[in-house]
Amino acid sequence: MNLKLETRFNLKIFKYYIAVLLAVSFLLVPHPVLAQDSAEGPTYIVQSGDTLWDIASRFNVNLDELMAANGLEDGNLVVGQEIIIPGLDGVTGVLRTETVPYGDNLRSLIRRTQAPQSVLRRLNRLVSPTELYAGVSLIVPVDIELPALSARASLGVGDTLLEEAIRQGSDLWSLATINNVESTSATLPGEVLYAPAGESIEDNASGLPPAFTSATVSSLPLIQGSTAVINVSITENLALSGSLTSDKEYTLHFFPNGENSFVALQGVHAMAEPGAYPLKLEATYPDGSVESYEQMVLIASGGYPNDPLLIVPPETLDPTITEGEQNELIATISQTSPEQLWSGAFTNPSAYEDCFTSRYGSRREYHADDGSLDPYFSFHSGLDFCGGTGLQIDAAANGIVVFAGETIVRGNATIIDHGWGVFTGYWHQSESYVQTGDQVKAGDVIGLVGASGRVTGAHLHWEVWVNQVQVNPMAWLGQSFP
Repeated sequence: MNLKLETRFNLKIFKYYIAVLLAVSFLLVPHPVLAQDSAEGPTYIVQSGDTLWDIASRFNVNLDELMAANGLEDGNLVVGQEIIIPGLDGVTGVLRTETVPYGDNLRSLIRRTQAPQSVLRRLNRLVSPTELYAGVSLIVPVDIELPALSARASLGVGDTLLEEAIRQGSDLWSLATINNVESTSATLPGEVLYAPAGESIEDNASGLPPAFTSATVSSLPLIQGSTAVINVSITENLALSGSLTSDKEYTLHFFPNGENSFVALQGVHAMAEPGAYPLKLEATYPDGSVESYEQMVLIASGGYPNDPLLIVPPETLDPTITEGEQNELIATISQTSPEQLWSGAFTNPSAYEDCFTSRYGSRREYHADDGSLDPYFSFHSGLDFCGGTGLQIDAAANGIVVFAGETIVRGNATIIDHGWGVFTGYWHQSESYVQTGDQVKAGDVIGLVGASGRVTGAHLHWEVWVNQVQVNPMAWLGQSFP
């Protein structure tokens, strides 16, 4: 036998016998005992905005019993106050809420928090593990006597629990006990394991298939009208793709954001029904094989109000006109340029920085001024700035003009492509100073405010599109994406 092959073979045999020996030791040696239940029962730290009614409802306890257990005769609470939650027999520690990240599941949550499955199910009234949508807020008991389990790792193909324990600077039985592993051979490749934090331990686990090093979605839960930032790192140069379904299925477009790291931006439609929707990632190897991961992601309501009834010219509501214009607009903003042209937060396009006549997301009802058409129900897809005819309109960021012309609904309009599927629209202008193909920089004057199109008065209507979806422009003025 070749010397190198013989050495590798003997090493595998050695690893096998060591694993068997330590597995037997694991059964014979006393295991570390986790902290025992506290006699006082679980407590909760009051957060900003909490009321006694909210807390009683969250933990499904009687309000009068909650007040009696804490001597709260007047019902007043102070942020940071520690209160006892009565009636939760068998539950101990400090109760906190946390948001389920993308890639987490019930098994990894149990391992990380060291909370029994029955306790987690009871506190959160879980019927099925599939209810752990990314973005869901969970109640988790934390035992302050236990060491923090912030070190994450996952076994590679061919790895043993012993090898991982050595890498973690831990021991086999402690690692098995912490992770509720009944047998040293009960872990699978890619499965997330936890250990006490140490200076030399790196966070190298994601809970995803081996092709993915990490995947994050910010900020969870997603809100109607928000911009989802999806960061994914992969182990090698693979083809990355994915999709997010809300009001419809949107194909994600990933762009380089570091070595083997990629980012996708996706708008969440303002009219998407609140609920859980699938976010799927796929990594394709050169041989055509695919590794994929899918998890439901929570989309929450934006709490948008209703605008007053709007009376507008009938031609701006005529479906034979509006549908064609909308299709042309979608065709324009569906082109995804590979270069990111903007940098940092967008600049305010209006002469007025903080004066608005209508904000994004408001529900709207339009009526034709002659009563010739049925009412039209929609939402406000942008931000309306104060100001009358003739005020300057600035480009919000660097980009290329992809449309400049007259329309029925949007009036004299300009659309700028900023790359990566991000566009801005400037409606109802009295004059336009740019043409299709022009390159513009942030702050360049591109036109003047007017009252063209579907309006009730002169103003600038400004939109931001992210991968075919209109999103809340205020977010792009307040923060830098991605």
